[in-house]
Amino acid sequence: MNWADLAFDWNQARTFLAAALEGSLSAAARALGQTQPTVSRQVTSLEHSLGVTLFERGHRQLQLTVAGRELLEHVQAMAEAANLVSLAASGQSQAVEGRVRITATEMLATYYLPAMLRKLRQRAPGIVVEVVASDEVRDLIRREADIAIRHVRPTQPDLIGRRVGAVRGHLYAARRLLEEVGSPRTFADLADKDFVGIEDSEALLAALAEQGLVLRLEQVRVQAGSGNCMLQLIREGLGFGVLPMDAASLFDDLECVLPELFNPEIPVWLLAHRELHSSRRIRLVYDLLAEELELLTASIA
Repeated sequence: MNWADLAFDWNQARTFLAAALEGSLSAAARALGQTQPTVSRQVTSLEHSLGVTLFERGHRQLQLTVAGRELLEHVQAMAEAANLVSLAASGQSQAVEGRVRITATEMLATYYLPAMLRKLRQRAPGIVVEVVASDEVRDLIRREADIAIRHVRPTQPDLIGRRVGAVRGHLYAARRLLEEVGSPRTFADLADKDFVGIEDSEALLAALAEQGLVLRLEQVRVQAGSGNCMLQLIREGLGFGVLPMDAASLFDDLECVLPELFNPEIPVWLLAHRELHSSRRIRLVYDLLAEELELLTASIA
C-alpha cells in the first residue's frame, strides 16, 4: 500500500462529489449543510492537492473537466464503500436508541404511520424517528432510508423484504361530483368522465386498462405529483381517481365507486438492508412495523 498517495482529504472528495452531482456550489452547500464559500474552498483545496482542475470556471452551471469526469467515477466508488462501512457499523449496534429513518408513501405516512409511531414511542422512547414521506422509491443501499414500506417486491440482493399484506386499490369520487354527473354503474359510464391522474398518466391508464377500465388520455384533466395532492384534488371534485387505501373511511366526502368491478390487490412490502437487519434498534422498529402493517392490511384489504 502506497500510503503517500492516500494523503488527500476524504471530506474534500465528498464535497467534490456533492458539487458534481448537485450541479452547483450553492446546491452542494445546501445538501451538505455548509456555506457556499466553504464548499468552494474544499473543492479548490482538493484541486491543489491532486494537481488537477476539476471544474471549468466561468460557467453558471458547474462543468466537469476531463480530469473531473475521470475522478468522479472513482469518488462515487469511494462513497459507495463509505456507505457500506457505515451500514456494517450500524448493523452491529445493539443500543435501543438512536435515529431510524423510515420511508413510506405520502398517504400511508400521513394517515396510518403516526399511530404506529406512537406505539413505538411507548415501547422504545430512546429511538428518534425520521419519516421520509415520498411516493418515490428511496434507495436503502445509499442510506436514503433505513426501513422502507413499498408496494413493489425488492429486487436488490442486499435487501431483506417481507410481504406484510396487501391493500385494495379503489376508484373514488367526491360526493359533490357524483351529485353533478351521477353515480356510474359500469365502466362504460366513465367513458366521458374527468379523471385525476399522476405525472406519468400514460402508465396509470395502462394499469387501469389491465383491470378492464379503458380511458383516454384527454380524460385526465388534472395531474398530481404526490399521493396527498391527488387525494385532495379528488375530494375537491375535479375528477374520479384511484387511491390505494380505504379513503372513504377517512373522509366522509368521498365515495368508493364500482368496488365490485375495480379492486386490484396492491402488495405491501417492508424492507431493510441486510446489514441493518442485525441492528437491535432497526430490528425493533422493523418488527413493530411488520405487526402493525399486518393488522392494518387485514382490516382494510
